[in-house]
Amino acid sequence: MADYKVAISTDFFTAFAALQKSSQSRVMEFMSKFRSNPLSPGLNYEKLHSKYDQKLYSARVDDTYRVILAREEESSVFLLLWVDHHDEAYAWASKKRVAVNKDTGSLQVYDVVEAPPEEEKSAAQETKPAMFAFLSNMDLKKLGVPEELVFLVRAIYTEKDFNHAQLNLPQDAFQALDFARDGCDLDEIVEILYGESAGQGDTGLAAALDHAVTKMQFTVVEGEEELKAAMNAPLEKWRVFLHPMQRRLAEKNFKGPAKVLGGAGTGKTVVAMHRAKYLASGCKENERVLFTTFTANLAQDIKENLRKICTSDEMRKIEVIHLDAWISRFLKKQDYEYTICYEDTISDLWKEAENHTGKEYDFPEGFFEEEWRTVVQAFGINTVQEYIQAQRLGRGVRLNRKDRIAVWEVFEEYRTLMNKKRIRDNAAAMNECCQLLLAQPDYHPYKHIIVDEGQDFGMGAYRLLRTLAGDVHDNDLFIVGDAHQRIYKNKVVLSKCRVDVRGRSSRLRINYRTTEEIRNWAMHILTGISFDDLDGEQDSTKGYRSLTHGEAPVVESFGSINEEVSSLIAHIKELNEKEKLDFTEMCVVARTKNILSDYSKALQDAGLKVYEIKRDKTDDREMPGVRLATMHRVKGLEFTCVFIVGMNKGNMPLKSAINTSDPQSKEEAMIAERSLLYVALTRAKKMTYLSGYGKMSEFVTV
Repeated sequence: MADYKVAISTDFFTAFAALQKSSQSRVMEFMSKFRSNPLSPGLNYEKLHSKYDQKLYSARVDDTYRVILAREEESSVFLLLWVDHHDEAYAWASKKRVAVNKDTGSLQVYDVVEAPPEEEKSAAQETKPAMFAFLSNMDLKKLGVPEELVFLVRAIYTEKDFNHAQLNLPQDAFQALDFARDGCDLDEIVEILYGESAGQGDTGLAAALDHAVTKMQFTVVEGEEELKAAMNAPLEKWRVFLHPMQRRLAEKNFKGPAKVLGGAGTGKTVVAMHRAKYLASGCKENERVLFTTFTANLAQDIKENLRKICTSDEMRKIEVIHLDAWISRFLKKQDYEYTICYEDTISDLWKEAENHTGKEYDFPEGFFEEEWRTVVQAFGINTVQEYIQAQRLGRGVRLNRKDRIAVWEVFEEYRTLMNKKRIRDNAAAMNECCQLLLAQPDYHPYKHIIVDEGQDFGMGAYRLLRTLAGDVHDNDLFIVGDAHQRIYKNKVVLSKCRVDVRGRSSRLRINYRTTEEIRNWAMHILTGISFDDLDGEQDSTKGYRSLTHGEAPVVESFGSINEEVSSLIAHIKELNEKEKLDFTEMCVVARTKNILSDYSKALQDAGLKVYEIKRDKTDDREMPGVRLATMHRVKGLEFTCVFIVGMNKGNMPLKSAINTSDPQSKEEAMIAERSLLYVALTRAKKMTYLSGYGKMSEFVTV
């Protein structure tokens, strides 16, 4: 096998996934034989008499199925391209060409299109220039457009033309053109996609397979176990195929902290997981990687997914834990004498602290708790003098010196009560954890720290992580996030937490999960809102788009919950019976657990199995049933179809979540509610339904 190189295309995985299980088993047997000896006479090769590519062959799986492959005899490279019924497989290959682009170095597979005869121009062509008229033919070839398809790009005038051209253009060339029409600089596009491979195209297939842009579509599977793992989950392509930008970020050496931003579906967590694998593979026996995120359920999901791509040795060097759990465990080992409390206990303590001062305060409800968390604990303030001098950017209530002294009295009472009751809130415990670490300067249990969902961490969390990482060193902190998905109202300016990412910030632009129609609808929910880049500057969504298309989200309004539920059940059954969509690929999402319970009961009463995705367990796709999840719990997951139910006024935005008299706090709460809906919408890969009854949410229109 050492004399051969066998690569599998992403299209082959797609075709394989569409086969029946029994047929997949026979294809797997074929692939095992093929890997051991791709020249075995038993494979029954048949050269395809194609006028477009002489490298194409078919190989026999059984009486019904054929594999389409490309073979370069001089380099002993074999590319598995497609598998299907005999006639369908030959039809798929009829106009295909497999070639190394001489301008980019990328290995491209595309349909050859004959240039049509000159025809009269359409109305659109008469009234406006072609979409890519601003690019020369040389520019187009530099962007990966094969010379024989330049005419196709020149004929693009409308959005419809552009989407149709995607069927014929190589994937990398289409992405390059998509960036170009969004105003990205030509050299920047070439760097993003092709990097050092640009201009190195006069090579054979073997060299092209080593280029990052080719690895977006082809993978060389070395071992039998690796092959079985990949084929057992053919739709989980993130395990194998990475965009060139994703691969470079996962494997780059950074001289200090690095930050990666990107909209929903751009693969930030995928990059973070592959980076964890990459860093772990370079760790010595006593070195470890910490992979942390904001919630317990996300940490569990990430741990399960890391097991799919890491060796046992790599997994042994990676610790996955959400930050609160890490803090609790660390403090316990330090003989910490306090109990960390949350929500109701803490709210009651604040009311008690106010009463102990014996004064009346004209502040909005929840003001003291919010001020304590976002100002005092966020910046590690310990004295009234520090508080008087502190900046309170983003806080809605203005305070003069006298006001701050009065507010500090409540803080002092609160501290006294916490000490008396031997409890701490999460923010206070985090700061005390940081102080304990500073007292142990030689304690550095992790060589690398990776932070997922970085937008949900506050200032105190990043100060703690910076302290835990120790002095700045290569690849110390790797942060991925997106302020558009901030659903916990924590804000951060990394530079104020001693996390300097200047010159080491990157952005992912391509949404691989949702269709462009769903992405655009979800972004519309956030129209007019400015989002930060986690470091005090405004974020930009320039170039953020999906490359797949489908139906726009469907919004339905009903007179009663019974009518809504009846429609929901009808949709679910139709998708399962007519579209053959498995129930596990559908998820019903509601704002809260209480709201969700009504729909859960109705589905079960209708004879449908349900599987509730809870905080303390992962989404096990081996378990049958329609998925149920709250908007918070669905974060980090994806489904073919998502039903967002109970979109009534009072449910979304949730009345209790925005119930404050502080204008600033109310605005932040409204943004968080919109971001929550944005997160829920972008869990869907192909279809989204939003429904409610009575008066609908102000976030949707019918």
